[in-house]
This record gives sequence, structure tokens and C-alpha cells, in this order.
Amino acid sequence: MTKISSNIKFLRKNKGLTQQQFADQVGIKRSLVGAYEEERAEPKYDLLKTIANFFEITVDDFINETIDEKFLAKPKANAGGLRVLSISVDKEDNENIEMVPLKASAGYMNGYADPEYVAQLPKLYLPMFKQGTYRGFEIKGDSMLPLVSGTTIIGEYVENWGDIKANETYVVISKNDGVVYKRIGNKFKDNKKLKLVSDNPAYDPYEINGEDVLEVWKAKAYISTHLPLPTPEPTMESLTTMMAQMQRSIAKLEGNN
Repeated sequence: MTKISSNIKFLRKNKGLTQQQFADQVGIKRSLVGAYEEERAEPKYDLLKTIANFFEITVDDFINETIDEKFLAKPKANAGGLRVLSISVDKEDNENIEMVPLKASAGYMNGYADPEYVAQLPKLYLPMFKQGTYRGFEIKGDSMLPLVSGTTIIGEYVENWGDIKANETYVVISKNDGVVYKRIGNKFKDNKKLKLVSDNPAYDPYEINGEDVLEVWKAKAYISTHLPLPTPEPTMESLTTMMAQMQRSIAKLEGNN
């Protein structure tokens, strides 16, 4: 506990913040800041993550390292490693499920690591999701049919990217593509490329660089105002599209031989 207390005090002062200013920034009472710095209380883990993210360090460093003028922060993200996540909590200190609607997707790219931005996102309560960290993302387009544009995917935060499983669906946040909902086509190793696959065969799979990935959320549920429809009979247009995709895939395979 000694390191956490001294680290909070050093980092707060290093940013030039009073206890009240710091408390306002992370959304807690000033009296709690004093209690933490004087070792009269211990922050819960969710708050530790918020504070660590505010100071742009890992939770591991925040808990285990002595942070002073000589401290050299470790990278916050690496393939298979731990990542710091911004969260918000309710009055009972339970994690909220923040919602990222389509109109907020662009802003999320800049604010995903900002506790203040995350705290002002719309909230959702789902009693079946009590363990873990969850977020809702509204998707657009028809690349993941039968889930239609406007569906909200409830994702569970993937802290260790080594846990990503091939052929399962995820919400992937990346620098170039923004917020996308795709099926993962490969095991993610050594911060290399991640293959993203659409359930709609009209869309070709593609790869993104691991260094461009910001967050990954495992799809756990979805919310939609569109009830499932019977599977339509294939049309000449859809068959033509599927044949064209097959021909491209065959040509690619022949080119690799």
C-alpha cells in the first residue's frame, strides 16, 4: 500500500494538481484523495485502473513500482500484455456499460483513453453482465449480416490479446478503420497482422497491422430493433457476387503456389 500512496501523491503533484483538482478529474471526493495519500484507505481495483490511465502508466507499475523523478514508464500496450482501460462506475462503485453510438464513433477514437470522455458516454445496465468490463458499440453497414446496421454489440474487454480466438467475433478499435465488428480469422501473435472477416460473403477479408489496434472487445450479446427474418432464397445477383469472390480466392491461391 505504501507504493500506491506515495505514487498517487507524487504523480498528482507532478501534474501540478491540488487534491481537489485531482479528485474532480477522476470523479471522486477530495477526502478520498487525502485518505489514499495518507494510507488511511485503499482504492478499489476499478479506481486504480482509472487513476493509472489518468497518469498514463500501467496498473502494474502503479502498484509495484516506486514512481519518482527517476521512474521510466513501461509501454502501456504490447501484444499479449496488459492494457490500461478507462471506465466509469455507478454510485455503488460498479462498472457501467458505456454505449458508443454511431454518432460518437469518431469521437471515441480520440477519447477512448480519456476517463472524462468515457464517463459522459450513455450508460446501460444489464444484470447478466456483472463480472468483467463491458461496452456497447453500434455497428453500421451490412458486412455482418444477418446483424443489420444499427445493431448494438455488447463486448467484453480483452485485456490480453493472446486470448483472441480465431473464428469468433469481436469489436476491433484501430487507428485506420475506427470501430468495426468482424470475425477474427487468425490467432493474434507478436503484435503482427490481424485478419478481419465479414460474415457477409460479398465482403473480402482483410488484414490490419497489430500496431494500429487500440482496443479489442469480445462480442457477448447484441441489441437490435430488427427481429430475425427467414433466410432469403439466393438471387442471381448474390450468386454472381459469391462466384466472383470464389474466383478471386482461387486466383490468389494459384498466385501463391
